[in-house]
Amino acid sequence: MQPAGNFLTHPADAGLIGLEDGERPRFWVTCDTEEDFDWSAPFARTGYRLDSVPALAECQSYFERAGVKPIYLVDWPIVEDDRAAAILGDAQARGGCEIGAQLHPWVTPPHDEPVNERNSYTGNLPPALQRAKMTALRDAIRDRFGVAPTVYRAGRYGLGPETATMLAELGFRCDTSVRAGFDYRGGHGPDYRAAPLKPWWVPTAHGAVLEVPVTTVFGGLMGLKGKRLYHRITRDGTRIRAALARLGLVERIALTPEGIPAERACRAIDIALDRGLPVLNFSFHSPSLQPGNTPYVRSDADLDLFYRWWDNVLDHLALRGVEATDAAAILATAERKAPAV
Repeated sequence: MQPAGNFLTHPADAGLIGLEDGERPRFWVTCDTEEDFDWSAPFARTGYRLDSVPALAECQSYFERAGVKPIYLVDWPIVEDDRAAAILGDAQARGGCEIGAQLHPWVTPPHDEPVNERNSYTGNLPPALQRAKMTALRDAIRDRFGVAPTVYRAGRYGLGPETATMLAELGFRCDTSVRAGFDYRGGHGPDYRAAPLKPWWVPTAHGAVLEVPVTTVFGGLMGLKGKRLYHRITRDGTRIRAALARLGLVERIALTPEGIPAERACRAIDIALDRGLPVLNFSFHSPSLQPGNTPYVRSDADLDLFYRWWDNVLDHLALRGVEATDAAAILATAERKAPAV
């Protein structure tokens, strides 16, 4: 039995939301919309930049031309930036995007905790401080964009055992913080190695919250058995997993343009569809929209490849008959499939 309010404990297969007969899968584009900072440096409350904010306009134009309605999961510095509010607010007003919340605790008030790696995962903070930061971000987004956010992502995927209850209490309906197939315990974060890829409802005393995991699949000749081997090798701290991928035995593929070539992403789409996923959840970070901010986009040529990646992936999704969706449609579908209480 799953404890109420805990994203970190997963339901049995019967509690997962899959495809019904004749139902087509959909895809969702989520953007971690955040400040520019050095990912290799220690966390800091100040010293970040917002130079990539104007690039949100081209990103939104691209997805509108493609018929995709992305959700921008905005954090505190983005909400405070007038340019970001204008770009995203205009897009939201004309129905071109959605606005959700992403919590980076080190830059979100109240600033009552030391800034360090452990505290960069919101779920590690005292519950009262977690709630205060979530409330501040929710209210700031509501005041800026005129609509309270209903979708949440924890920065660094940092969920805690109390997160679902807090989200439901604050009016959030959907979380997309679970990064299935990844283990962040080395940096004091959560362990998502065993997390399902299909969505599931998390019951709380304030109502249920839908978890829609970020999509990561394991491919290769070993099939699903390769997942266990991959995690065992990762635990041992070896680099054999790279050799396994080169040999085609097992590889972990996240649905992101950051570090994943388009041909591998298309292969991951096919694997996800074969496994009956109802929602393919793509993700990327907004600083990658400008060269020099992330390891994935260092030059203008890299930025061009970033958009060509989407060209190729969106073409493949269309070929497979997978259409874009949004949070409201995901929630509506999941509500029809909610288990009886």
